[in-house]
Formats: sequence, structure tokens, C-alpha cells
Amino acid sequence: MLHNINDNILLNYLVLVNLITFAAFGVDKYKAKWNKWRIPESNLIFLSIIGGSAGGILSMLIFKHKTHKMKFKIGMPIILLLQILIFIYFII
Repeated sequence: MLHNINDNILLNYLVLVNLITFAAFGVDKYKAKWNKWRIPESNLIFLSIIGGSAGGILSMLIFKHKTHKMKFKIGMPIILLLQILIFIYFII
């Protein structure tokens, strides 16, 4: 339950960054299919680290993108787990 304005800001931020990350993975998959200029993997990882890991993982599953690359296959769940632990420690 949201108790104050800072909780609303955090929730809005997380929703936005996850939507952006989800879209970035989707766009990169589309570009990969059509041999177009790609979004650098470092940008996808950065978006995940700043809070978009859930959106990144969801897009990996839906678009079947980056699922064979170990840094994404293992790294994304680790990032999400760390974010959950940080959230539990500092917020709850």
C-alpha cells in the first residue's frame, strides 16, 4: 500500500522504466530480424539495472530475445533478485 508521495513516485518510476525496457528489447528483436542497426547490449543491461529488469525478463520470454546469451539468461534474474532484496531492505 502506498503511504506517501515518495511511494507514488517510486511506483511510477518503476512502471515507466519497465515499459521502456520491455519496448527496447522488443525493438532490438525487431531490428535483429531485419538486419537493422541494433540497440547495444550495454544499453539493455543499463535499463535493467536502473529498475527495468522485470520488463526485460518479460520481453525476453515474449519475444524470445537474448535467451541464449548467458549474460542475459543468468544476469537478468540476478539483477531482478538483487533489486527485490534492495527493495525489501530499504522500503519494507
